[in-house]
Amino acid sequence: MNEIGEFALFSLPLAILLSAFLLDLAIGDPRFLPHPVRFMGALIENMETQLRGQVKGPRGERWAGAVLAFSVPAVSLLVTLLILQILNRIAVAFSSPFVSVIVGLILVYLVSTTLALRDLIAASRRISGLLEERRIAEARVELSFVVGRDTEGLSADEIRKAILETLAENLSDGVIAPLFYLALGGLPLALAYKAINTLDSMVGYKNQRYRHFGWASARLDDLANYLPARITGLLLVMASGFALASPRVMTRAFRTMRNDGKRHASPNAGLPEAALAGALGVRLGGPACYGGIRMEKPYLGREETNDYRSAVVRAEGLVILAASFGLASSAFVLYLRSAS
Repeated sequence: MNEIGEFALFSLPLAILLSAFLLDLAIGDPRFLPHPVRFMGALIENMETQLRGQVKGPRGERWAGAVLAFSVPAVSLLVTLLILQILNRIAVAFSSPFVSVIVGLILVYLVSTTLALRDLIAASRRISGLLEERRIAEARVELSFVVGRDTEGLSADEIRKAILETLAENLSDGVIAPLFYLALGGLPLALAYKAINTLDSMVGYKNQRYRHFGWASARLDDLANYLPARITGLLLVMASGFALASPRVMTRAFRTMRNDGKRHASPNAGLPEAALAGALGVRLGGPACYGGIRMEKPYLGREETNDYRSAVVRAEGLVILAASFGLASSAFVLYLRSAS
């Protein structure tokens, strides 16, 4: 049996998807509620400790990292399927409107945990607010929670550029990719994706500790985000043309994405970042320090304005609009699946 009352294991009713999107906008990720990503993080930490104790040398670390990269998404998918089956049995056993509502609310919450639009916009506004109050030291600290680069010594405009980059990249990782996998394979596939993304954020670094151990997780994340990143870039291009009613801006965004996006070290992150840079007429990227080491990163876009304060405000609007387009696209896919 592959249904949970009215819910298919690898699909979603439109009402659940739309309600989950609205719930994320309303409450985001409150710390007092259980969140799957926190459980994934604990599992990754525990498995890393256990696996590292069993291997030696770069070759052993790569094999152990591959086991980790396979196991965590697999466990996430299987646990999600188990939870859905339990909810199904509860709904069937009690067969009452009240129980159906409770099961539906649980599903809405679980789906909302795969999305992070509210938290993304909130982080941008929080850091921008600190800059407006000239509390630049605090803004650097807040920025360090959402980016991997060193934030000490960054100027106000450098902080705003980092905000723009994280808005574009995390629109892909935190909104469009989950919507893509929700439409493709329902909650199990979306939470498996979240596990892959969490692995990359915890062990997918090229530093001495994770160069070998985190290799498989980083490559798996590149693969999982390949299509969503390109969809995100196109959605930002569409949003720029729609919001500004300017074919010229839309063309500039697309051209920048096409020409500059591939120059980024990541096969994925550069595309939405370049699309946003082109849409806003700003220049992103450039040299940055990671762990005290300066890295020469390519520039994305051309600086047609140096008003990065206004650019952040406009970027937030474009991100919300692009996310709405992504929601509509996922809803359309679910509609087609339900009608077939």
